[in-house]
Amino acid sequence: MAESITKKQAQDLSKKLMRKPKLVWDALSKTEQGKAMKFAEGYKTFLDNAKTERRAVAEAEKLALSAGFAPVEEAGANDLVYKVWKNKCIILARLGNRPVADGLHIVASHIDSPRLDMKANPLYEEVDMAFFKTHYYGGIRKHQWFARPLALHGVAVNGKGESIDISLGEDPNDPVFTVLDLLPHLARKLQAGKSLATAFEAEKMNILLGSLPLGPEKTTDRFKLMAMNLLHEKYGLVEEDFLTAEIEAVPAGKAKDVGLDRSLIGAYGQDDRSCSYCAIQALMKLRKKPEFTGLAFLVDKEEIGSEGNTGAKSKLLETFIADLLELTGEGASARNIGSAFMNSKALSGDVAPALDPDYQSVHEKNNAARLGYGICMTKYTGSGGKSGASDAHAEHLGYVRKVFEDNKIIWQIGQLGKVDEGGGGTIAKFLAAHGMDVVDCGPPILGMHSPFEIGSKADMYMAFKAYAAFFEAG
Repeated sequence: MAESITKKQAQDLSKKLMRKPKLVWDALSKTEQGKAMKFAEGYKTFLDNAKTERRAVAEAEKLALSAGFAPVEEAGANDLVYKVWKNKCIILARLGNRPVADGLHIVASHIDSPRLDMKANPLYEEVDMAFFKTHYYGGIRKHQWFARPLALHGVAVNGKGESIDISLGEDPNDPVFTVLDLLPHLARKLQAGKSLATAFEAEKMNILLGSLPLGPEKTTDRFKLMAMNLLHEKYGLVEEDFLTAEIEAVPAGKAKDVGLDRSLIGAYGQDDRSCSYCAIQALMKLRKKPEFTGLAFLVDKEEIGSEGNTGAKSKLLETFIADLLELTGEGASARNIGSAFMNSKALSGDVAPALDPDYQSVHEKNNAARLGYGICMTKYTGSGGKSGASDAHAEHLGYVRKVFEDNKIIWQIGQLGKVDEGGGGTIAKFLAAHGMDVVDCGPPILGMHSPFEIGSKADMYMAFKAYAAFFEAG
């Protein structure tokens, strides 16, 4: 067979039958490259202002209001509606030509990210310094959070029931905070001789607040008192208010261009505020009224299993769809809600691990996403024998593939590392539990869950275009 065709015929056959991944930058015109770079500027601003789930909701709501969205309870005849829940989730919808009961096109993503949370009684002093005690949230690599600038964000509810917004460490004039690390000269026994998993202890991840005393030498806890007094002067806080507070430590500083060519973005929280931002922008900038109602679902608590009343396991999505059915006059009967779910198609917007040039051994290269090669579809996540996965059906993959290819979306397929190497999950399985078809689909990221994740501007732009094409599809 090898000798029965010419070189030209073999090349033509290869072009017809074989798959060749496409680099986004090669596929984009100069004009489109410029649009990708411009899109990244808005994305970086969003990341800067959305360091926590609460701040992400606030930023998303600002964007929604600027685009003419209205709260679903006040919508009237408005086709653009949204709902904020507990200040930690937001859902945006654009009503389509078809009844809601015929199904929706949903892009769901999460807006929480790994971080350090303050404990209920965080404030203490030791060796003439004041500290906050923390409890890490989500899947962090502990060593990455030592010896780096941190900012504090959150809310405290005082004894009067008033909510007090807290933000320290982002303004150029603000101080920053840090977790102390051990010098290498004295780390031989305590750290260097241990595994990475045990060398850095969670109970030593304490936030340094300062070292100035308040009061004369014999004053009790005068370093702790210094910190508490400064917080009282700025926010009116007393120590008891920490009992009813949510304060998070996150990496301080702005999203930055990475590389001489500025083609990459380095920032905290790209998993998964990248998909969230792209979904919002896609829904806001649709060229026409979609055939099916489009819905962007930005949810909390994914990093700890989607628990609680702000996670994807909650009834929030069901309640919002009931609101839409009432708004369109279809009626929020159990049958209509069930039909809306069962007829829906969804993308679980979550980032994929990009093939790391320095750690290629943990990937299976034929099935690894690559930075710069477009949005990545992931058929299943989970671990081991696909445990805990939502394994997308071929028909749904085929539908999404056709939508992408009809709209010239550069896309790739990928999975979460080698079999038995590790594992993880997304909110896809919680969407699938409602009966809808769903597949994970988001841009690849290097250094996922680190305080400085790396993404490609080309992939972010392609994710935006992919979500828009999905919302517009019939």
